[in-house]
Amino acid sequence: MIKVIGIPFDANSSFLKGAALAPPRIRLMERDGSANTFAENGLEILEGVTHLDIGDLQINMVNAERVYGLIEHTIAENLNGNVKMISLGGDHSITFPVVEAYKKKYGSINILHIDAHADLYDNFDDNPWSHASPFARIMEKGNVGSLTQVGIRTLNRHQREQAEKFNVTVIEMKDFNFEFIKKLEGPLYISLDLDGLDPAYAPGVSHHEPGGLSTRDVISIIQKIDVAVIGADIVEYNPTRDLNNVTAMVAFKLLKELIAKMV
Repeated sequence: MIKVIGIPFDANSSFLKGAALAPPRIRLMERDGSANTFAENGLEILEGVTHLDIGDLQINMVNAERVYGLIEHTIAENLNGNVKMISLGGDHSITFPVVEAYKKKYGSINILHIDAHADLYDNFDDNPWSHASPFARIMEKGNVGSLTQVGIRTLNRHQREQAEKFNVTVIEMKDFNFEFIKKLEGPLYISLDLDGLDPAYAPGVSHHEPGGLSTRDVISIIQKIDVAVIGADIVEYNPTRDLNNVTAMVAFKLLKELIAKMV
């Protein structure tokens, strides 16, 4: 069974707030009438059949450590038996506690991270819990077999040093091709930041970074993966910057493809 949960938290966004509004807007795309319920492999994606939507996590605080504790506890509580989860953020900081819950169940996991940014800052703007830092926190905690980052196009000296320190495989956008997929290992967790896509395809994000992946690129990555995908998140959708729900529909399309891959 796949469970979908909304994590409406954006207190660690460094530039613009708004990602906390994302989960209900993404869900709305299932009902707005402009797309059907089928993934491209022919599987019909139906709530209660292919997945169970357990709603949004109720977050009534902004203290990061307390919120992270709540997120980690909730994910761990739901990851019983053969359950897999897809989390709808929220800013990218939510990935840290979600992944920590997965590591408790699986011991060691592998991560595919699609993003314009490496999110490896040790301490961004005097906030070690920033959405620019989750993968530094994840890697320093250990129990990650591999971290592969794809679509990156904003590396600075500090993040290059961090990538080397944590032995991260970085596929910069200027060097992008699909060959990395052959080297991915399972069990695999996918963290999908929507600003990994070019803003032409996903304008509804807080940090526009031109020169990114197309929607088809990301769909192809998901479809070509040949190892067990045990969980995923879709983060950094900001409805306040969207145009006619274009990015919401992209997020919903990618959600359907992730469910189809994980079933």
